[in-house]
Amino acid sequence: MNLFKRKHKKEKIYTNPWEKYYEEGKETIDIPDISIYEYLERKYINYEYSVAINYFNQKMSYRELINKIDLCAKALVSYGVRENDVVSICLPNVPEAVIAFYAINKIGAIANMIHPLSAELEIKDSLLKTNTVLLITLNITFNKVESIIDDTKIYKTVIVSPKDSMPTLLGLGYMLSKELSLNIPKSNEKYMLWNDFILKGEKYNKNIKKDRKAKEDAVILHSGGTTGTPKNIVLTNGNINAIMEEAKICFPTLDTKDTFLSILPLFHCLGLVVNVLAPLTFGSTIALIPQFDPKRFDKLIKKYKPTVLLGVPTLFEALIKNPYMINYDMSHVSTVVSGGDSLTIDKNEEINNYLKEHNCSARIMQGYGMTETTGPASIGFNNSDKLGSIGIPLPSTEIKILNIETMEEMKYGEIGEICITGPTVMSRYLDNKKETDDIIKVHEDGKRWVHTGDLGYMDEDGVLFYVQRLKRMLIVSGYNVYPSHIEKVLEEHKYVDTCGVIGIPDPYKIQVPKAFIVLKKGIEPTPEVTKELKDYCYTHLSKYMIPKKFEYRESLPKTLVGKIDYRKLEK
Repeated sequence: MNLFKRKHKKEKIYTNPWEKYYEEGKETIDIPDISIYEYLERKYINYEYSVAINYFNQKMSYRELINKIDLCAKALVSYGVRENDVVSICLPNVPEAVIAFYAINKIGAIANMIHPLSAELEIKDSLLKTNTVLLITLNITFNKVESIIDDTKIYKTVIVSPKDSMPTLLGLGYMLSKELSLNIPKSNEKYMLWNDFILKGEKYNKNIKKDRKAKEDAVILHSGGTTGTPKNIVLTNGNINAIMEEAKICFPTLDTKDTFLSILPLFHCLGLVVNVLAPLTFGSTIALIPQFDPKRFDKLIKKYKPTVLLGVPTLFEALIKNPYMINYDMSHVSTVVSGGDSLTIDKNEEINNYLKEHNCSARIMQGYGMTETTGPASIGFNNSDKLGSIGIPLPSTEIKILNIETMEEMKYGEIGEICITGPTVMSRYLDNKKETDDIIKVHEDGKRWVHTGDLGYMDEDGVLFYVQRLKRMLIVSGYNVYPSHIEKVLEEHKYVDTCGVIGIPDPYKIQVPKAFIVLKKGIEPTPEVTKELKDYCYTHLSKYMIPKKFEYRESLPKTLVGKIDYRKLEK
């Protein structure tokens, strides 16, 4: 149940910004029945001259952002994109990605977010499964796109350069150092450079805005769900707008004075929803960081002076290990949130001590959620941020712990599966009813509950604690990595007979994959074989999925029922 609907005999030890909603008898928050774009459009008029985006100190106001969204939307329509068409965005954190996302939503199309470091076959698979008609991609991915684009339904590819929105001198430096060797074609019938694409929008004068409703599809994100096989997650306008409404209640003081350091990528649910869309509804500034270098983290903090730091545990690991942050005054930081993976109690304390030592009054708040719940479902506030906990349910979100076998709700302190319901529960997995029905189940209360595949418990104060995953899954720098998917890819290679993948500790990424491989008869584990397998992985797997180590075995340990014994491999 939702935390504040429970009755406690003892006095609650915490307060939070949304408790009054339950005291007033409200069961749910009000979610506007409009598109994501219209949600922003209604808000921006209150802060149209404030800075929306800061990109290498090139600042864009909200008025400028809305105007650029309008031009992009017109360009999309002029090139034939229609309502419910899918447009894929394969970009890092650059202004064009934000502009394109809102423009796609404005015309009633659907944005498909792709990791620009994806292997070419992964990009192809995503474009085909989503029926993408137009692609907006980064120039450094052009070679990958060029090799697969003819096998898709795409009729126009728009190419973005990181320099397009940079200050002039910085953009010139980027072009001379990195871009001249890319061999990007000039605009033609098939490919178009971003600036030429936007010019097309300036010449289009027809009405383009579509009145989309909350229940209609808005964006496709990607995850392995609870089973590990890649899935296309469809989120609606209502899912996103619900998070925006919850965010306003959770963080009522955030406004135009605040700056978010937007490091988490837009193709990641946490990065898109919490680190970009939510700040823009507050009227805050997002400092877009297209590529994160942990060794230069100090420069980002000192340059942008963010008031809000939101990231995965590896980001905070990079912060506390940066030697150039010694004696730096972090009093400008008012909010610190960690998501994407759980922090250990020791690491939680270490980060809080670090913040205190650097004159920061904030304590790190841990959150919990998944892409299937449009990101966060719980967060730690005030005295509910107990060490090792993952907080309390967000407004209008309910969480309960179920017995895995009987489906009965567990008592306080008892471990079971974490289940979530509320307006942020995804629409579905695209074209995959079976997997959708496996993860979302309608309970006796008539509500759609996400069965997360995670084990946890609630204490007597209603604070949520995470224990472990029901099924194997690694988290590498905040990204879900499924060993079964890596194993399947490797076992399709002609050299590999059997493969087992586990996670091993990494000082920065927390975990990285390691592959135990049994080669086919006649194949010897030579350096050449390892290079062949690594090259194969670079073609078929995203960069963060590629095993850091390969170990060759004559055989792999088995359980009594003949399955690979991963516990023995981990030992």
